[in-house]
Amino acid sequence: MQQQIPFYMVPLLEKDPKMAEILTSNRDFIVADGALSAKVKTLMMMLCDALLAHENGVKAIADRARGMGATEEEIAETIRVAFWMGGLPGLVTGVNAFRED
Repeated sequence: MQQQIPFYMVPLLEKDPKMAEILTSNRDFIVADGALSAKVKTLMMMLCDALLAHENGVKAIADRARGMGATEEEIAETIRVAFWMGGLPGLVTGVNAFRED
């Protein structure tokens, strides 16, 4: 699965390539396997997008997590944590992880 470029990177690549380079470098450093696996960090990002009500982000990141080997059960448990920490809004946004476009 090819990783999609986040929508905000498209104009940055054209108008501010230095900033795009900095963001890419930071993302690569932060999301790399470490004490936590890249997959776990990706699920954490999905959780944050659910709490921030970024429904398209939840979908995109869930698909990225699946590409890294995340199971539907792992995604479901992550959505449960979004519900626990963010209430019904976290759950409502989180279920976009299961959306089929």
